[in-house]
Amino acid sequence: MSYSLSLYKFQNGVPVPPDRDQVRAILAPYDAAPEKTTGDSTEFWIRAADGSEVEVDVVDCVIGIERPQPGAVWKIIIELADRASGAVLIPDGTFLCREDMRPHLPEGMEGDSVFVPEITIEAFERVAGPFTPPLI
Repeated sequence: MSYSLSLYKFQNGVPVPPDRDQVRAILAPYDAAPEKTTGDSTEFWIRAADGSEVEVDVVDCVIGIERPQPGAVWKIIIELADRASGAVLIPDGTFLCREDMRPHLPEGMEGDSVFVPEITIEAFERVAGPFTPPLI
């Protein structure tokens, strides 16, 4: 079974592109194929110290998280979600959002969102519930 997440950032009710320099800075220490990463790269293959891996794609206004494996790679995913996005789309359609994202959400989206001071593994597991694969 494949599992994926989408990370978003909103400004004044519309999705905005993530700061690619910030994304690159967060992911660079874990890049499993740095020779394939250029200054304009939008695709990352991330490997945590325990060997768990995930593919990350930055396209337009979305950071796509594809096929994350159980393990320490989830700490990297959660750090990216908290620092670079502000909102995680859970597979059931719920958004896990940093509280500071609330005034920037599109109209009507607040009802489908759960707000937290920061996105953590514990908050993600609590909100994602049965959709959560084994994380760590």
